[in-house]
Amino acid sequence: MSEVMKQLVVFDFDWSMADQDTDRWIFEVLAPDLRRKMKTLKNEIQWTDLVAQSLREAHSRSITKDQIIHALEIMPFHPAMVRAVTNLKARGKTTFLCLSNANSVFITTILKSKGLQELFEEIVTNPAEWDPSGLLKLRRRVDPDGPQHTCAVGCSPNMCKGEELEAFLLRNGVQYDHIAYIGDGTNDFCPILRLRSQDTVFCRTSRGLQKRIEHEGESQGLKCNIQYWGGAWEIEEKFSKL
Repeated sequence: MSEVMKQLVVFDFDWSMADQDTDRWIFEVLAPDLRRKMKTLKNEIQWTDLVAQSLREAHSRSITKDQIIHALEIMPFHPAMVRAVTNLKARGKTTFLCLSNANSVFITTILKSKGLQELFEEIVTNPAEWDPSGLLKLRRRVDPDGPQHTCAVGCSPNMCKGEELEAFLLRNGVQYDHIAYIGDGTNDFCPILRLRSQDTVFCRTSRGLQKRIEHEGESQGLKCNIQYWGGAWEIEEKFSKL
């Protein structure tokens, strides 16, 4: 890779930066029966709406804000990932963006617990907030009652990561020499189609994104370089060369 002066690193969060899925983890820790119910209903109710519904049910049975925060703070998050992003940011040429289908409270709570609260320039995700009763109120980033995104690649209704990436680039007006995208899921396929030949996707192995790259990458015109990884220690190695 030629000398990079300005670089953007884009992270998915669940199973990409963190070593778990925040939406599922909370209920596995605090209310396994609700987790089972989510598994049963996932094909009937839009996922963000289902998580919001499950949070209301958890609140109704007196699961507290402090319990949810504690569960997030103990969720698996590899020390090598903390080192990887901290060291890369310290070198001064990299901007970090988060594009996630989780939510703002889950992500910021975990980042704060790892000392990474200042890492991202922006966190683009589903909005959430605590109400005075301790209920975590969650809603889709794309309001179901308003204009919908136009993704034809298969992003979920609550947000199109490809459109969100392009919107970030437009509103920031920075020409990045290199964009790196770290992802694992099927909804990370759309944004990597927007990357150029000099850009890189760091794809976590054995998950939905790898399958889409292998089955659809060529036919959809995927241009970027592909590097695979399985554990955060490998991201630390790869980031040391960026």
